[in-house]
Amino acid sequence: MHYLKKNSVQIFFLSFLILTLPAKEKNSRLISHGNASTLSPNAQFLDWNRFNGPFDNATSTETQLIENWGEGGPRVIWEVTKGEGYASPAVSKDILILFHRENGMETIEGLNAETGTRKWIYRYPVEYRDRYGYSNGPRSSPIISGDFVFAQGVTSWLTCLELKTGKLKWKRDLASEFEIPDYFFGKGSNPILFKEYLIVNVGGSKERCVVAFNKNSGVTEWICKDPWGASYSSPTLSTIHGKEVCLVLTGGESRPPTGGLLAIDPLNGKKLNRFSWRSTRYESANAVPPIPCGENRVFLSECYEKGGVLLEYDSQFNPTIIWTDPGINIHWMTPIVKDSTLYGIAGRHQQGAEAFALNIKDGKIHWKEPITWKQNVNNQMLNLSLFRGSILKLNTHFIGLSELGSLVQLNFTPKGWKLKNKVQLFFAPGTWTLPALSKGLLYVMQNETDRMTGKKPRLLCLDLRSS
Repeated sequence: MHYLKKNSVQIFFLSFLILTLPAKEKNSRLISHGNASTLSPNAQFLDWNRFNGPFDNATSTETQLIENWGEGGPRVIWEVTKGEGYASPAVSKDILILFHRENGMETIEGLNAETGTRKWIYRYPVEYRDRYGYSNGPRSSPIISGDFVFAQGVTSWLTCLELKTGKLKWKRDLASEFEIPDYFFGKGSNPILFKEYLIVNVGGSKERCVVAFNKNSGVTEWICKDPWGASYSSPTLSTIHGKEVCLVLTGGESRPPTGGLLAIDPLNGKKLNRFSWRSTRYESANAVPPIPCGENRVFLSECYEKGGVLLEYDSQFNPTIIWTDPGINIHWMTPIVKDSTLYGIAGRHQQGAEAFALNIKDGKIHWKEPITWKQNVNNQMLNLSLFRGSILKLNTHFIGLSELGSLVQLNFTPKGWKLKNKVQLFFAPGTWTLPALSKGLLYVMQNETDRMTGKKPRLLCLDLRSS
């Protein structure tokens, strides 16, 4: 295989780069604020190995977490400055993977998850400039599987590294190999793992829409062809009529705008069905993951025009529309199903965004309104909101992160919402990354400079362990 021969040179060079990294650089960006609380021996904890967590649904079942933050919020244990990008961290085997762009290099770092100290670093040059002025760093988040890390950069470099050492196992230049267009914001869809396959919404030429790579070797296993291109939505896995299915909401930049949901057999790439769901506006892109809802049903949301839809598949994988609602127009966050209620945040713009709760079975809206509060920050009384934030479901409550850096504790029920605690971690726009939770430690990304303090983009580790 030509690309393997080509990469053999890259393996030697980049491994050498790792070994010769100046020792003084290892802690230059890390600020430690103290030690984490002791993890309770009775605590149930999980790795956070992917974009939406261990269950791929922005939900955690960890226990022994603090119930009341107090006015100061959770204690910050450590912080490390970072470069550009919107990728969320992945955590496994006490190693946190930070993926960002610094000084023209896409950078993958292995950090001690509890202390923030660096174990290894891997870099490669990248040339990308966002045409709309957003961050020039990676959008896709790393994945950890066993002893390996997988990361897809903003220009579609797909990299596999050893988790413990950061040494390169294999790498592929998908943009060149599959002739992938630039799209609106570079490559942004998160890959997903199914057995030995790493599945990517590639969106390449010759209708090479979705591709599976062998996670151990990088070899192409199958290609699902479809004219719909790559979106910014992340594929999900579901079981429909007893069959494992990969759901891929496609639809990035195209003229005329096209896209929708592909139901694919993840074993061989066979296309089981395609359902069109995409705005007719050129300046739009699908970004919300498909949400499996049980009973052979899937929820989709498109922000700019169509809004939300619930599909039900028959045994031949033909979908029937159960309900639609153009007002459930989620921009990018992952909505959460609890019992028979779907919770999320709808709205195209920061102003006007509304949280909602609806009956997933019939689409009936229980409530839909902005989550707002007043808060004194630096002797200024501010009107704050969750805006187009993200939410993380825990056993007893939800955690919300606003797109300006407010961290909140919330109770959500079909009857309404209640704000339990709040703290302003920073004032920085572009806070669009779902926090990650592992072993009672919460990891929050600040993606832009703090407008009040001037602090640069960073990753914060907060202590949620109950003493």
